[in-house]
Amino acid sequence: MIKSIEVENWLRDLRREDGKPTAPGTQAKIRNVMSALYAHAIRYGWTMHNPITAVRTSTIRLSEPEFLSPKELQALLKELFPRERTMVLLDASTGLRRGEMMALRWGDIDFETLTIKVTKSIFRNVVGKTKTVGSKKPVALHPIVAEELKLWRAESPYRSDSDYLFPSIQKNGAQPLSPDMILKRHIRPVLAAIGVKKRIGWHSFRHGLGTMLRQMKVDVKVAQEVLRHSNPSVTMGSLSAGSHG
Repeated sequence: MIKSIEVENWLRDLRREDGKPTAPGTQAKIRNVMSALYAHAIRYGWTMHNPITAVRTSTIRLSEPEFLSPKELQALLKELFPRERTMVLLDASTGLRRGEMMALRWGDIDFETLTIKVTKSIFRNVVGKTKTVGSKKPVALHPIVAEELKLWRAESPYRSDSDYLFPSIQKNGAQPLSPDMILKRHIRPVLAAIGVKKRIGWHSFRHGLGTMLRQMKVDVKVAQEVLRHSNPSVTMGSLSAGSHG
């Protein structure tokens, strides 16, 4: 029989591919899935006990993600090539999750209504659903960002409605670019060159948007719509310390 403390220890020892501990949020999600499996097993009479109900997981973040100040973001955008500049500008202005951004195709952009239709997310070239139902809500597109997208579309060799916004040339446009590759080869080297020592990832841009909304004292309901959280409690947590979800 599996003991609760054994599961706790197993979750605590889980590591990411880079060897770092998995985030508390990830551990909590794994715990919830395991608990749901046991609940189904009890329902069908395969077991009488759910050991996962007593499993505790931490809700404290291992560290707060860093983000760029408006001045640092402006300096970064100034030094990037069109493709990378468009990616950063789009992410920083909309708060799209990286999987959502990489899954976008030109047909998802409505330049007339200035909205983005988010229907899918992609991770390691596997297309799946968005994080939550709320994630599928249309995303407002700033006119300046829309113009940048038009300029990039004119340059891109893949510009039909069915093509990815940011396709891999090596894969003949059949797959989007690797977001991690863009970070390592383009964005982080530029940040280092302009003297920004922060450890920036794609989520940093969403985190920065959440922080800006907090500083502007934006209403929670409005912020929830912008960040496309499933419920206001997630948004309130985000506004207390930037964007988490």
